[in-house]
Amino acid sequence: MRAFVSFLVLIIVVVAIVFGYFWGTSGPTTSFTPASGPISATRPLVVKVNAPRGDLKNFKIEVLQGQKTVPVLVKTYPSGLRSAQETFNLAQSGLKDGPFILQVTATGSTFFGSGRSAAQSHSFTFDNTPPIVAVLSTAHNIIRGGVGLVVYTVSKQVEKTGVVFADRFFPGFPQAGGYYACLFPFPYDMEPERYVPRVIAVDKAGNERQAGINFHLLVKHFSTDKINLSDSFLEKVAAEFKNKFPQAATPLEIFLKANGDLRRENIKSLYEYGHQTSPAPLWQGVFLRMPNTAPLGGFAQTRFYIYQGKQVDQQTHLGFDLASIAHAAVPAANKGRVVFAGDLGIYGQCVVIDHGMGLQTLYGHLSRMTVKAGDNVEKGQTIGNSGASGMAAGDHLHYGVTISGQEVNPVEWWDQSWIKNNITGKLEMAKGSGTK
Repeated sequence: MRAFVSFLVLIIVVVAIVFGYFWGTSGPTTSFTPASGPISATRPLVVKVNAPRGDLKNFKIEVLQGQKTVPVLVKTYPSGLRSAQETFNLAQSGLKDGPFILQVTATGSTFFGSGRSAAQSHSFTFDNTPPIVAVLSTAHNIIRGGVGLVVYTVSKQVEKTGVVFADRFFPGFPQAGGYYACLFPFPYDMEPERYVPRVIAVDKAGNERQAGINFHLLVKHFSTDKINLSDSFLEKVAAEFKNKFPQAATPLEIFLKANGDLRRENIKSLYEYGHQTSPAPLWQGVFLRMPNTAPLGGFAQTRFYIYQGKQVDQQTHLGFDLASIAHAAVPAANKGRVVFAGDLGIYGQCVVIDHGMGLQTLYGHLSRMTVKAGDNVEKGQTIGNSGASGMAAGDHLHYGVTISGQEVNPVEWWDQSWIKNNITGKLEMAKGSGTK
């Protein structure tokens, strides 16, 4: 009798465990990216389905709006799969603008083959109307290697806006007057036929609108120079960069690695610093040029490097080299905030100052820095002293200007008339246009 009772208890326990396993196991769970909010017909939706126990068998996604239900995705999976991720859109859903529900029904199987289904609902808003873009500025005369400014309005909130051309994008920034302003370059290395800048606006739902810009291009040709590499200079470069390139066997090999690989790495860093910008202009008026200096090399100058009578390298110089006395005081070209102060490869000891709207200035080859990242600086404030750090052959300042990381010709920003006609005049026009 005692054995029978024990056996009966065992059976009850087993049944309870099996019952709990089959009936207590939750069905598959789902999540969406984006999780809610406005969605357009073409915006990709990513759904993740996870079966906590057993295999994922199938799932179905339907859209519900009013009395209408439309299936948009049905999937069946082979055995052995615990989770899945699918991407789809609502182009064939037939939705109208307004609220709707995505309902997901997913089925998973347990180890013993029993199925467990779960239904989940996710709320969204269908918005298939793109924003309206109105370009306010009219004249855009852009020199190759230089900069333009477009001022425009957008009819609704956006998640991305700015200027696009070829494969490049430059962000626009909201201004206090209710409009957007975007500084955009005509890159020194882009052929005019590929350069067709347009304003783009993408709203929160993913709807996109582009608007044309009335522009006129001025094609500029840049100078060339031959630089003879001496053994003493190569030894200087090798001493500074040998730890970065331990595989390089000779001073010339170290120079070539620094002049090529490290240069590209530094250019990439400038694009990263370009994201650290104020949406509003911080600068005031014309930019200062370091006083009492002579130019040693101009912007976009093609440099051919000669060693022992043979050309060993070719690079483009993307700044202005300005020489004065040794360790001359270097002033901030305009008001702004320091986003970088430290070693920047070929530029040596370097300071990068943000002036707002993606506009930044670079001060390279310094012997000393008197500011640090995060400092606010005034126009004319001493930020360091000139030197020969990095790839410099002698004491000078490498001065550069970037737009959202793209290096542009500094000369324009030294010209008060150019700034008034092409930059500040347009911003003042927008302020007075009553766009808010």
